[in-house]
Amino acid sequence: MIRITYLFAFALLVWASCKKKESPRPDLVIPSTYDGVNFDANSSVQTNILNQLATLTQEAQKGRNPSVSVAKSALDNLFNAGNPSLANTITPYYKGRLEGTGGWFDELAKASGQGSYTPAPPTGQGGVLGGYLFDENGLEIEQLIEKGQFGATLYKHALDLINAGNFTEATADQLVAIFGATPNFSNSGSNNVPANVRDRFAANYAARRSDINDNNSLYVQIKKQFIKLQAAIKAGTAYNKERDDAIAEIKLLWEKAIAATAINYCHSVIATLSQTNPTDAQKGSALHALGEAIGFIHGFRTIPQNQKKITDAQIDEILTLFNAPYNATPTCYLFVTDAVNQLPKLQQAISKLQNIYGFTNAEIESFKNNWVALQGR
Repeated sequence: MIRITYLFAFALLVWASCKKKESPRPDLVIPSTYDGVNFDANSSVQTNILNQLATLTQEAQKGRNPSVSVAKSALDNLFNAGNPSLANTITPYYKGRLEGTGGWFDELAKASGQGSYTPAPPTGQGGVLGGYLFDENGLEIEQLIEKGQFGATLYKHALDLINAGNFTEATADQLVAIFGATPNFSNSGSNNVPANVRDRFAANYAARRSDINDNNSLYVQIKKQFIKLQAAIKAGTAYNKERDDAIAEIKLLWEKAIAATAINYCHSVIATLSQTNPTDAQKGSALHALGEAIGFIHGFRTIPQNQKKITDAQIDEILTLFNAPYNATPTCYLFVTDAVNQLPKLQQAISKLQNIYGFTNAEIESFKNNWVALQGR
């Protein structure tokens, strides 16, 4: 018995000695650039999804011509085309809002080809004002179709990739692509940048909200997190914590870029409709900006709460401030016909978004700008 105890103690001593000699895990080495050697091959599905949304949007935009009617069937067909299709990728809630009788495809088709639109208590089916197509309530359905899918389809697809749990180097490429960026991270969606490396969709708007001279800008931060994500995946399972930390930051920064852009459009509506006697073109531009903000926020509705910062209750509050509640007839035209009483709602929406995401006052001021245009990049 004494011999067995001795041998056991000796084994413990040897084990402890070996353990002390184990080298600590090296820190993750994060490069300064993203490795895009296999990007195109890895991200072809995501590129196709982006292209499908662009094609659907182009069809909807035909209604901006007051004499052109857009067919609901054309929108339905494009929405269901491809593998995977937008219809197979989108959240069930948002899919239900787009399709069917009385859905947004139907409403856009009814408004198109109706001539001009005058903001007023609803009559008819809507029409074109200032180069944009509105329904009879002053709501730009095109923006619900396009910008709403930035959250309901593109962000949701990113979540599907993440929640699948099968992380490979291809996964990082796919997340970069569905965000709308490329391995170049050009920080610009303008024509000054070659089309093959130009930012699109959420990446484009993140760039617009980011001063190139600010190392803490949303675009620079999310670029760093994508590079970290790729490095962690390449380094193996020992770096799963760094991988998961990067994913959490990417999701938050992505959402922040969308919220910052909604704030930008609120600023635009306030500035335009606060003027004395705005022109029809300005009225149309303001309602267009409002439609963008509505679409960006509405698209995150029903994304699971553990996958986003904003709650559905907060989304509903903001949509109500936009005069576009999810469960009632919108009254967006009131921002034109009763600007004095309606515009303060947009300032309230800005304040709510600031509180939700912790934006500083300086950031709120910065979000007024399209930095890509201002800086000519």
